[in-house]
Amino acid sequence: MLSRIQILLQKLALRLGFKRDWYLIALGAAIGGVTAFGAIAFMKLLEWGSHQAASAASRWPLWTLPLIPMAGALATGFLVYRFAPEARGHGVPEVMDAIYRKGGRIRKRVASVKALASAITIGSGGSAGAEGPIVQIGSAIGSGISQTLGISREQTSTLLGCGAAAGIASVFNAPIAGFIFVLEILLRDFSLRTILPIMIASVMGAAVTQSVLGQNEALFGGTHVLEGYSFHVFELPAYAVLGVICGAIAVVFIRSLYAAEDLSERVRMHPVIKPVIGALLLGLLGIGFLMISHVAGSSATMPAFFGNGYEMVTGLLDPKTFGDMLSTVSANSPLEAARTTGHPHIVDVSLPPHFWLLGLLLVAKLAATCFTLGSGGSGGVFAPSLFLGATGGATFGVALQWLGFIPAGGSPAAYALVGMAAVVAATTHAPITAIIIVFEITRDVYVLLPIIFAAGLSIIVAQFFLVDSIYTLKLRRRGVLLGSSADLTILRRITAQQVPLAPHVAVFPDDSVSRLLELNRNYQITDFVVTDHDGRYLGMVPAQALRTALIEREAIPLLLVDDIYRSDLPVIHPDESLDQVLDKFSRNDVASLAMVADGVMVAGADQGRAVSGLITRTRLIRRYQQALTEN
Repeated sequence: MLSRIQILLQKLALRLGFKRDWYLIALGAAIGGVTAFGAIAFMKLLEWGSHQAASAASRWPLWTLPLIPMAGALATGFLVYRFAPEARGHGVPEVMDAIYRKGGRIRKRVASVKALASAITIGSGGSAGAEGPIVQIGSAIGSGISQTLGISREQTSTLLGCGAAAGIASVFNAPIAGFIFVLEILLRDFSLRTILPIMIASVMGAAVTQSVLGQNEALFGGTHVLEGYSFHVFELPAYAVLGVICGAIAVVFIRSLYAAEDLSERVRMHPVIKPVIGALLLGLLGIGFLMISHVAGSSATMPAFFGNGYEMVTGLLDPKTFGDMLSTVSANSPLEAARTTGHPHIVDVSLPPHFWLLGLLLVAKLAATCFTLGSGGSGGVFAPSLFLGATGGATFGVALQWLGFIPAGGSPAAYALVGMAAVVAATTHAPITAIIIVFEITRDVYVLLPIIFAAGLSIIVAQFFLVDSIYTLKLRRRGVLLGSSADLTILRRITAQQVPLAPHVAVFPDDSVSRLLELNRNYQITDFVVTDHDGRYLGMVPAQALRTALIEREAIPLLLVDDIYRSDLPVIHPDESLDQVLDKFSRNDVASLAMVADGVMVAGADQGRAVSGLITRTRLIRRYQQALTEN
């Protein structure tokens, strides 16, 4: 039934003048709408959990603070362990792994388990974000719909990307960043037939979410948070230093997170309990931070680094947050004190308390995220990256203000905004995504130039110390190497069964080598497939083996195929991607490899590894060149 629907859609598209798989645009729009409702449900659940946790923290004594994230971690650990281990951690690497190794197939239950686990983790105070979960949720929806409709492997990854893009567009109200994220980070494919469905899905996700919720506001600020700010060219050195600092923050963050995961793996403990231990450490860190902040005059009952930390980020992007503080800081800065007293060497050089509090908040957020995600909690790393960038940029901005280096009309809030983009760019190694998403979630154009400048420098610093991003490092550890060019994407999109096969000549182990030489002379055959008498694959006699036999011509009448054939050569399976096939050729110096169809039934009998034909290097390259031409 589903295959008939797919055929009808294809015929309708052709009648309307669309080419080949343009019906994916309609499917992308449908996936975008479905994902939007899933994203809304996820956000509502997250908001409800956060409200309940904040309410409990305000009513309970301070020493009970760890109990809230610990309860959430226990529920998360059970869900992940019992129903979907893929929902553990920050999600995006699992989606990339599904694209590159599983043909874009994700189990359908992952969407619901990831939504519940992440909402519980973040809502109960776990330091994580919604980006990783919604990417995995949307990808699972797109993959599930693709599997239900029987879509091919090549197109499944595109529909998976549609779900991921729609999810980001819905949660962050950032449709441009949604499809850029998928193209730059997940698929690494900028071909037109991939862009269009994902772009439509992203727009649909944002449009449906805006219609249902009845609002269209930026995630941070709602309006231009730095309206009136003007960028001065002599600020470039300061933003250059900020870019270097943010690159260093990203490197420390990535290494610390993976060190926490490695430590958690080495600890012999039930997987359900590990997130609880991480939540306990998070709670103890929260108690310490609240005690320090209460001494400074704060009345907060929940640490700012708990949850996604969006309230703190919003505050750091508002110049009013720094208003009263900056008048005091500027008056006590070394330059101002030297000017007013006339004694440049007799000044108080101690940094303002807000500098140290922001620095402490930066360190606490980094540690809290490692405790939460490193121990097995469920959530994303995008929100922590934004938080680290905002606090790092604000800390640097306060120091500049204290030194008197921020011009009139400037504010540390501008450095907080630039820091957000720089840290995100350095952690993801995706500058376009970082710049676009920070622009969309703030809708602030006044610091776009320094954002681009600092983001570029931060990536240079990050890549100097780490080849991989926070996402691809996990894949590299699993042996999955990612390329960055379009040709690698093409190789992964095409399967072996799409390569025209060369006919094969089967011989048996008890055949004589003289028969092979006769076949070679009469039919110009160089590579022979060796099978048993039931047609099951045993190995091959490649051209090299036959040439070696010719050296001792007098022994040829005595030699059998069984004496010279190779049983160690790999076989090709129809669903393997071309990059996997090329890898097999590169490891074996042969001109042909056999394609087998496991479990083929011939005349009612199971033929096991029946040979379908030969894939040659020439035909492989020809198919690849054809794909390049089509793109």
